Amino acid sequence: MAKVSVIGAGNVGATAALHVARGGYAAEVTLVDIVEGMPAGKALDLFEASPLDAADCRLTGSNDFAAIAGSDVVVVTSGLPRKPGMSRDDLLLANAEIVGGVARQIREHAPGAIVVMVSNPLDVMAYHAMKVTGFPKDRVMGMAGVLDSARFRSFLAAEIGVSVGDVAAMVLGGHGDSMVPLTRYANVSGVPVTELLPKEALDKIVERTRNAGAEIVALLKTGSAYYAPGLSVAVMVESILKNTRRLLPAAAFLTGEYGISGVFLGVPVVIGRGGVERIVTLKLTDDERRALERSANEVRETIAKLPKA
Repeated sequence: MAKVSVIGAGNVGATAALHVARGGYAAEVTLVDIVEGMPAGKALDLFEASPLDAADCRLTGSNDFAAIAGSDVVVVTSGLPRKPGMSRDDLLLANAEIVGGVARQIREHAPGAIVVMVSNPLDVMAYHAMKVTGFPKDRVMGMAGVLDSARFRSFLAAEIGVSVGDVAAMVLGGHGDSMVPLTRYANVSGVPVTELLPKEALDKIVERTRNAGAEIVALLKTGSAYYAPGLSVAVMVESILKNTRRLLPAAAFLTGEYGISGVFLGVPVVIGRGGVERIVTLKLTDDERRALERSANEVRETIAKLPKA
């Protein structure tokens, strides 16, 4: 069976490792972090919990990047978390240095892996990782679309008063203030949400979705979200390793789709054993297309600030 390595054993990384192990998606999960002893300690704690739910997964932790050798999937959560009042772009230069170093280690020790990027600013870090590793675009993707869509779905379910399991919705664009929640495609068991909520309520939900990460940061005071991001990672890892080919919103490198090229952007993709196996092009309204282009331009402007790979 497969091996998954998670680089960055903080809250998001450890939560992702927990769900991957409990889901039975991999025979081996390795946590790697530069903090001495921390990844090994968290991996041991997770392993000691495994008999309680019969999760037969070998969990290990290391400070040595060589431990990721043989990985089928490498999840990157390394980087500085946002603090109150800090935007994702504020993290750019510091996290670019961290992610660049991690990408070089992946290139050396796990050259055949599929990379799932979580570090912020996510779309830009996915681009940076692809350039540094030299991996083909199909083997690098960003997690945010699954997370942003889950947040959108949860807010819709709460406002409408229905089961979250019956709500289907998708968020496109960059993982930030310019993301594009698609209310027109959102539905509850096939019933359009536009039939269930007035425009004013939907507009508020869209705005809350865009600010969902910052809302949690402001409440926690220190740190940022990790339960929903960790499970979002596991959903993507499952689709890769079990080859379920789920259609999920994820940051993929565009080469003309939606009239956009040269950036990672959240779009509907089919995820399977080959990574991003297909990008699905939706029919967008003029307003939706303009919003997606604005989001792409923001990502492009941020990419221009990156240090040379």
